[in-house]
Amino acid sequence: MNSAYHNPVLLQESVDGLNIKQDGVYVDVTFGGGGHSREILKRLGESGKLFAFDQDEDALQNAIDDDRFQLINQNFRYLKQYLKFYGIRKVDGILADFGVSSHQFDEAERGFSIRFNADLDMRMDRTNALSAFEVVNAYSQEDLATVLFQYGELRNANAMAKTIVVAREQKSIKTTDDLKMVLGKFLPKMKENKILAQIYQAIRIEVNQEIEVLKEFLMQVPELLNHGGRLSMISYHSLEDRLVKRFIRDGRFEGEPEKDFYGNISVPLKKVGGLIVPSAEEIAQNNRARSAKLRIAEKI
Repeated sequence: MNSAYHNPVLLQESVDGLNIKQDGVYVDVTFGGGGHSREILKRLGESGKLFAFDQDEDALQNAIDDDRFQLINQNFRYLKQYLKFYGIRKVDGILADFGVSSHQFDEAERGFSIRFNADLDMRMDRTNALSAFEVVNAYSQEDLATVLFQYGELRNANAMAKTIVVAREQKSIKTTDDLKMVLGKFLPKMKENKILAQIYQAIRIEVNQEIEVLKEFLMQVPELLNHGGRLSMISYHSLEDRLVKRFIRDGRFEGEPEKDFYGNISVPLKKVGGLIVPSAEEIAQNNRARSAKLRIAEKI
């Protein structure tokens, strides 16, 4: 595994959650450095199979030389479509580690991290047309405010959006430092990093359509999983975790869950165990783990 990708979060717990069968078919939809995939392969027998997805071309350098393994360079929103291409209609387990990889944060030119000055980019798939530059410089004030409020949970999203729109009329906001300068009055010294992280998160989620992708992915899971198959998901912010929790509980993202003729709730998944978070020791070794939440579900 490329050391630039660092340690996979909740490695043992998330793979344990899959309850792996030696001859099973599994999917790692967020391959990254391949840490979770390598652990799955350790537990598979000779007839087992692992498919992995990653839309970031940088992840391809971590491909595993193993006949049981297939890496697919695509967004996991196309999960069912690409598995069907390989003749796979049912799987025994799916693992997802959402969010940005340590590698993406550490590559300064990608524009994901508040630590570096870089062009406004934030694309996980660098072939996509929409980048952070377009969001900041072309979105209407109303749309910008919506992005900052919904995805960054920023209370003063309207004022921030107005400030950005006024500033870009004078000069394009091209870099992360430009954006920090424009929004300087909203960044008190004691809270600067926290607020910047919320701003970056909001723009990044919009650029990569992370919420829509998550919903599309989850809607495919019940049909793909064999009965007794497991779903193991690690999320890093409350927006993702709420969607995951709601889908496991209700089989949908809004409204009332479906009920059968007798009024019993009919859902495709059941939760396995409770919420799992990293130990203090893991957080000390890997700061990225501090906000991780793992939820496990099983196909009924």
